[in-house]
Amino acid sequence: MKKFLIVFLLLPFLGKSQTTVVIPDANESRVITTGVPFLLIAADARSAGMGDIGVATSADAFSQQWNPAKYAFSISKQGVGLTYTPYLSNLVNDIFLGNLTYYNRINERSAFAASLRYFSLGEIDIITNPNPTQAELENPLIESPNELTFDVSYALRLSDRFSMAVAGRYLRSDLRLQVAQEDATAASSFAVDVAGYYQSEEIAYNDFNGRWRAGFNLSNLGPKLSYDEAGQENFLPTNLGLGAGFDFILDEYNKVGVNLEVNKLLVPTPPRYGTEVTFNDTNGNGTYEQGEDELISETNGVIVEGQDPDVSFISGVFQSFGDAPGGFSEELKEFTWALGAEYWYQDVFALRTGYFNESEEKGSRKFLSLGAGFKYTSINIDISYLFSTSRVRSPLEGTLRFGLTFSFGDEYDEW
Repeated sequence: MKKFLIVFLLLPFLGKSQTTVVIPDANESRVITTGVPFLLIAADARSAGMGDIGVATSADAFSQQWNPAKYAFSISKQGVGLTYTPYLSNLVNDIFLGNLTYYNRINERSAFAASLRYFSLGEIDIITNPNPTQAELENPLIESPNELTFDVSYALRLSDRFSMAVAGRYLRSDLRLQVAQEDATAASSFAVDVAGYYQSEEIAYNDFNGRWRAGFNLSNLGPKLSYDEAGQENFLPTNLGLGAGFDFILDEYNKVGVNLEVNKLLVPTPPRYGTEVTFNDTNGNGTYEQGEDELISETNGVIVEGQDPDVSFISGVFQSFGDAPGGFSEELKEFTWALGAEYWYQDVFALRTGYFNESEEKGSRKFLSLGAGFKYTSINIDISYLFSTSRVRSPLEGTLRFGLTFSFGDEYDEW
């Protein structure tokens, strides 16, 4: 009788087993996100006209963003460059990226440069009262979020044909609104660039002369960005750019440069997350069925595939080459590539075009760009225009970008 009673008491629990499974999250993003992403926007019209290419193009005033080692090969001793890029111009008229650069080629072997980039997110009208008066509507609180960087670089020719450069960068991101948090402060950090540039001598071929160019730039290497002590830390857009190009010098009046460039963000790939659930498996199929199985506990944010992205910025650089949940094939998708060409007539008039491609799973930036340049004595004027070719429309779609350069001082013979 006692044995029968024990079995009877256990009957409600027979057929149930405690099971733990991890349920992958749906609709996860595979795009790598960073702080201060405006650093990846082409700030000058010349590079923008060639599909955001600049690591291995010939030196100009705006080499600071792309490859500061090129300054050691600049033709003019000194120069000042100013650019203006409207952003989201089809929606608003007060968001823009501005860039001011100065460089000085000190002597035959070295040069230094300084630049300021400023990204304005326009003015935001804020009304805190849910039932505002007419006076509050007419005189709202105005916030002006913005981001900026200040750079200084030094370039040195290690040989007649190769130079290297280092750059230091201060970053400040003021995006937090005081009305949302009274003690909101701007986030700041610093970063360094390490770059190299090779430019061959002019080589005589059968029907034309030519010149090879190549370069690399490891940029924005620095500590994470944080807006408060308890807030999330954001990686800087640390990037490795590799480029190569060739100049077809057809005659003394006509020159065509072609360029290829690839880039990769050296930032950890977001892993695949899931939710770990422990439950009483009623039917014993090993699958959690909400409403049928008894839930015991659940833990969100469990890594299903990939590696933990909560690492230091140095560890993140090395981890970024092998942490994609999809393996090597996904790592390849994290490379962007661009092709660009530039035609010069008598070093007075230039036409440019380029194409930029990014995997659809990693942001889907795809666009064709056109540009032109005009030179009169020591003044250069550049413009560019972008056509998006992706289902994801570019914020720079239909935007004219402008650049103005003033060159002065002696000229060096690099050709």
